[in-house]
Amino acid sequence: MVDLMFDLAGGTLPSAYPFALWAALLRHAPQLEGEKSVGVLPLRGTTNKEGLMLSRRAKLVMRLPATSAANASSRLIDQQLDLDGNIIRLGSAKIRQIQPYPTIHAQLVTGGSDEVLFTEDIKRQMGELDITGKLICGKRHGINGGPKSIQGYSLVLHDLNAEASLQLQYLGLGDERRFGCGIFVPYKVISGLSED
Repeated sequence: MVDLMFDLAGGTLPSAYPFALWAALLRHAPQLEGEKSVGVLPLRGTTNKEGLMLSRRAKLVMRLPATSAANASSRLIDQQLDLDGNIIRLGSAKIRQIQPYPTIHAQLVTGGSDEVLFTEDIKRQMGELDITGKLICGKRHGINGGPKSIQGYSLVLHDLNAEASLQLQYLGLGDERRFGCGIFVPYKVISGLSED
């Protein structure tokens, strides 16, 4: 698995943009539909009452098998995507290798309807992968307003060995990767600070 990163230009997108973004990507690269492991990382920007305002340095990042990256890249470079009337333009692309980090974070992971059930579900999934580590469950939130509603929690996993970190970044947890859910990225922790 690798991250395929595109330069991105656009304005403000509705908060439920992941649904329209996936549909727009499929219009240009329909083969992505058959790749169940493909995920689209949440876009970065500033959230306001109108939605998500993309930053000037925003990137569209897709996590996908390395064998699919060249084909997806060739179909998406320099394409204009229509997200229900909101236009974004993809620029050049590059591949980023996924690196192991002891602490990783996902903005939204689908799972149980309350924190206790969610935590049990995540521990079960990690157990099935034979992965040990610690977790910190964040706030419950979701993606609403599109053709469907997705709910879950933000999640930090820490004290992971290199193999477990890579496996979780490759496979993710929960469902709905195409809408940005369950995809883990490095979570840089500031440590070693002392008050002298």
